[in-house]
Amino acid sequence: MAAVTGALALTALAVPAAQADEAPKAKAAALTAQAPLDGDTSEGDTRITKVVINGGKSLALGTTARKTITAEVTATDPEGMYETHSFLWNGPGADAANNALGIFLPNSPTGTCTEVNATTTTCKYTIVVDPAAMYNNTAGTWKLWVYAVGADGDHVAKNVAGTTKILRASTLTANAAPEPVTKNKPITVTGKLARANWDTLTYAGYGAQPVQLQFRPAGSSTYSNVKTVNTNASGNLSTTVTAVKDGYWRWNFTGTSTASPIAAAGDYLDVR
Repeated sequence: MAAVTGALALTALAVPAAQADEAPKAKAAALTAQAPLDGDTSEGDTRITKVVINGGKSLALGTTARKTITAEVTATDPEGMYETHSFLWNGPGADAANNALGIFLPNSPTGTCTEVNATTTTCKYTIVVDPAAMYNNTAGTWKLWVYAVGADGDHVAKNVAGTTKILRASTLTANAAPEPVTKNKPITVTGKLARANWDTLTYAGYGAQPVQLQFRPAGSSTYSNVKTVNTNASGNLSTTVTAVKDGYWRWNFTGTSTASPIAAAGDYLDVR
């Protein structure tokens, strides 16, 4: 993933001045081509009023399939809106020009915009996220850079207008044995927790992680926690419990700041 630079982002976001033949719009177009990346700026009364990324949910990204994130940006100006630009970036602080570890540009830098009223516009951006362009150290919080320009040339830039989570996808298995089993006899529940490794584009065991063993009685729709077990260095899980009634056993991982939560499919155990 290439680090963002002012030149890279401005090339992607520049708007030809020929598109604007009126004086205020010409100023707005010129300002768009000079969009700042190295800090937040504001001039006049243009405001970014709402940002929603991926419906407010985190994104679990595996090792092969590309996924899509949507971002909706609402901006307003008393004179109406000219254009809004956006892209997704990852890195420390609030300086996309110097701190970004990587970026994803939307399919259209100006998005698909709808006028809410004469002063306010909501623009929707579609951003395709590719595992092949990710590194493990970019898992976690991603930030949305937004630059909004009013019809009168007023403008506002925010390096962190909103945030979302792009997490390394997790996998989890569960198996209860022996089966069938005599009531009040011990059973062993095993499984394995793994997560996507974007550096190698493979899945690898996730060690030293607490995972909940859960049970759902036959005829019920609710799982209950039985105990918590830590994965070993290879991500493997194993514990022994007493079989009391028919039902489903599974492992449940609540996730971390870089790996997605996941629950294994329940394994049905017949108790006789």
